[in-house]
Amino acid sequence: MRICWYDQQQLGVVDDGKVYDVSAALDALPAARYPAAPGDLLISHLDGLRAAIARHLPHASSKPVAQARFLSPVANPGKIIGVPVNYMDHVVEAEADRATFTDRYKGGVTEQGFFLKAASSLVGPAEGVALRFPERLSHHEMELGIVIGRKVANVSEAQALSCIAGYAIALDMTVRGPEDRSLRKSLDSYAVLGPWLVTADAIADPQALGMRLYVNGELRQETNTAAMIIGIAEQIAWVSRFYTLYPGDIIMSGTCAGVGPVVPGDTMHCEIDGVAAMDVAVRLAGG
Repeated sequence: MRICWYDQQQLGVVDDGKVYDVSAALDALPAARYPAAPGDLLISHLDGLRAAIARHLPHASSKPVAQARFLSPVANPGKIIGVPVNYMDHVVEAEADRATFTDRYKGGVTEQGFFLKAASSLVGPAEGVALRFPERLSHHEMELGIVIGRKVANVSEAQALSCIAGYAIALDMTVRGPEDRSLRKSLDSYAVLGPWLVTADAIADPQALGMRLYVNGELRQETNTAAMIIGIAEQIAWVSRFYTLYPGDIIMSGTCAGVGPVVPGDTMHCEIDGVAAMDVAVRLAGG
């Protein structure tokens, strides 16, 4: 199933080139009370909600996907976890350009560990990327986004994939400079997720997905998730040793070589086989 938030924060299901408004299914969610349990409410109750969606879907209104304005499929992540230099070709790329990638971070993910992006940086593809520092380089980093489906800590690799609610396209944008990585990657709009969540049962092997990113029609990044240095199950097991994962937490699983700059007016086109394709516009913040 492909689940999304779109237009005026309507809940949608995408099927056969159309998005169906199943917002009525939200009545199946329990009422939220303060203090709420950690985690995104929809993702926390996704299994039960799917039954309600199935009941409403035959009677739902629809529109073509091309006419929908897609928001992030996760509305309230507790945290966004970044996996740095998780493809060997990107390790080589970064080592060859220390002036851009800074001398502070060296080696691959096994040497560097993970980092966090602010939840406030999250947007959907229709909202686009807003550059706050046009005098500095801002780079695209396309990744497979992994959305956690249930509360886990110290989970084993063998059980890790069972913790996943679904997958989406992710853009881990970053502004280059001397500051700490988490600061430079946490600008508003510098975490793009979308255009929808493909539920985990719809992806037979997340470790065998082709990915491509184009800027203004020029191919910049291309890889397959099979080329990751550490795979998805190991990522979840490793990070869950450090902190508890909650429903709606997002792991951006690493980017390949081809990382490059974008400027206002650019359009990034992203594709992940079996997941989705999406266009993300770049603009000047405040414009």
